Amino acid sequence: MARRAGSNFYPCFFVLPRSQRRAMEALYAFMRHTDDLGDRPASIAENQTVSPRDQLHAWRAALNRALGSEPGGMDGLPILAGLGLQVRTTANIASSREHLAVSTCQDLKSKDGLPILAGAERILPAVADTVRRFDIPVEYLHAVIDGVEMDLTGRTYETFDELAGYCHRVASAVGLACVHIWGFRGDEPRELARSCGLAFQLTNILRDLGEDARMDRVYLPRDDFAQCGYSVGALRRGETGEAFARLMELEIGRARQFYCEGADLFDRLEPAGRRIFGMMFEVYHRLLGRIERDPGAVFRRRVRLGRIEKMRVAARWILLPPRREALP
Repeated sequence: MARRAGSNFYPCFFVLPRSQRRAMEALYAFMRHTDDLGDRPASIAENQTVSPRDQLHAWRAALNRALGSEPGGMDGLPILAGLGLQVRTTANIASSREHLAVSTCQDLKSKDGLPILAGAERILPAVADTVRRFDIPVEYLHAVIDGVEMDLTGRTYETFDELAGYCHRVASAVGLACVHIWGFRGDEPRELARSCGLAFQLTNILRDLGEDARMDRVYLPRDDFAQCGYSVGALRRGETGEAFARLMELEIGRARQFYCEGADLFDRLEPAGRRIFGMMFEVYHRLLGRIERDPGAVFRRRVRLGRIEKMRVAARWILLPPRREALP
């Protein structure tokens, strides 16, 4: 989700106070890096590669040790050591917080030359500090890694409940972590954040329907295909028609229901978090509206909001008081 949502989410961070903005940047970096690790095998020597799954396992262990949830620091992590990463711990006297510092002895690069683990030395200390400072349950970060691992299997989903489990990992868990950074009133609004995650991720899935099908990724439940008389083969061929229209109507209606449920999260957030939530919510809701107006566009291009429309949304949530009534 981090890569796909980045263009919509990242600019929103600037409406937050500095400490929360930096926390969101750390969280975004973690999500983006996790996506990258699951995206391609990494080459560490001639004819020697590390699979995305092994990289994710190493990343999970690195996260645990950065947070102090596994004994012995990170220096015993065999996968990272094998990739040429030397690890050490340092103490930050000024903040009285223990930080993890990872020194990169050599960049780990994929076969196409793009860095894979390079940059971890900057991500992990910031993530560890963010988790501690904002009391983010670490299981939310692990859930995201779980979701990326699910993508590696190329699995399909028979029912919506199965798909929802995936969405909770790659989207709702991110939302719950964000809620801790933004601040909330009362008990953790878990169900509301989950509804928002489902709404946003379903919107992503519909937007990327054609692109994902060309890469042999089909997220929509097989039950829904059968109910609407549409087939995975027709999806891969980009066929539109009555059956496709029924499928899109079903999925868009489902997403709208989750938007309705998730909108109540606004009232549970502290004032500083309401602006960024409102901005994100409206951008994604408008994106779903564009898909609804022309469902077949998902096969022709990447559906997105224009720059002017995004600027209008941003101006409303930056310049005017954040109000629940302003949500679509």
